[in-house]
Amino acid sequence: MNFNPSKIDIFKKFILNNRFVIFLIILLLIGLNILVFKKVSFIFTPIVVFFQTVVLPIVLSAIFYYLFVPIVDYFERKGVKRIYSIIVLYLLIIGILTILIVSVIPLLRDQIMRLIVSFPHLVIDIERMIEQVIGSQFLNEVQQTLNFNVSDLAIQVSNQATTILNSTFTGIGNIIGSVSKTIMAIITVPFILFYLLKDGKKLPDYILKFLPTLMRSHTFTVLREMNKQISSYIRGQIVVSLCIGLLMLIGFLIIGLDYAPVLALIAGFTSIVPYLGPAIAITPALIIAIVTSPYMLLKLIIVWTIVQLIEGKLISPQIMGRNLHIHPITIIFIIIIAGNLFGVVGILLAVPGYAILKVITTHLFEYFKIRSQLYEDTKIEQPK
Repeated sequence: MNFNPSKIDIFKKFILNNRFVIFLIILLLIGLNILVFKKVSFIFTPIVVFFQTVVLPIVLSAIFYYLFVPIVDYFERKGVKRIYSIIVLYLLIIGILTILIVSVIPLLRDQIMRLIVSFPHLVIDIERMIEQVIGSQFLNEVQQTLNFNVSDLAIQVSNQATTILNSTFTGIGNIIGSVSKTIMAIITVPFILFYLLKDGKKLPDYILKFLPTLMRSHTFTVLREMNKQISSYIRGQIVVSLCIGLLMLIGFLIIGLDYAPVLALIAGFTSIVPYLGPAIAITPALIIAIVTSPYMLLKLIIVWTIVQLIEGKLISPQIMGRNLHIHPITIIFIIIIAGNLFGVVGILLAVPGYAILKVITTHLFEYFKIRSQLYEDTKIEQPK
């Protein structure tokens, strides 16, 4: 069979040497792969179950690793073997947990039980306040002017709250259904963490052994940047949350707000979520302050403003810095999208996950610029 050389040249010119056509072919192949994988998705069920089983203990171990590894590294630089530092660290953690279980947890339990018992009374007080506001002459005039009914709005809010509450109970049911997985994850975390603290530094070299020699230097740079992004975020966010919780506890105790320890604990935990966390944290405190008195509400606003100023001007700039280089609006959208897709876990892992993807995407784009030669003055940046 004879081929016409001119037809081969035309094929090379308009097909093989045309980047746009090659790009479309690659997209077509990706789409076909996605279609095939979707049709045979049952084959990957064991893999999905495997990842669902190991993700939680690995994520928890990684968080504690980034939190404790600076301590182990410090004592190693002082001449103490890593295994001895890890054992002492474990004994210290056990001691702290024992103190918390004996002294702090009973106090929090009593506070939570009091809050649960008084919650119906808080709801009744809020309903009375709403009825007083709705029945006022001023509000009636405002409703007529703006052509809306506050009662209907209250009913809609109540319906939405009921829906959210039902969803919450459903979520709690799902959580209870997976208690065994959570318990197994918590049990395995100390063992995984021990070996991470002991041999974690060897992990990058072990991963690089599976890669071609020419790719190892650049891949090491990517891994180093990812490690820097994750470690700075996790350590910084946990320390900032602890500081916020402590400051809120001091402020709540000073103004005499009821259920101060529980509200401060909520503020500390929710502050792990950037930007959106503080808005969530203030909500229960606002409800209790409104029911208590207008004067208490004013004092709460003052305390919250002072804590936010201290956190924004002193704590976060010193601890977090600007290591992530992510715009606040971007972070908010990332958290909202991850929350809708993956729930609470998505909210907690949204920012570090985005930071990792950003590092990988940046380096892939640099590689594309070098290989495609579509950009002027493209130079290969040697890893430091």
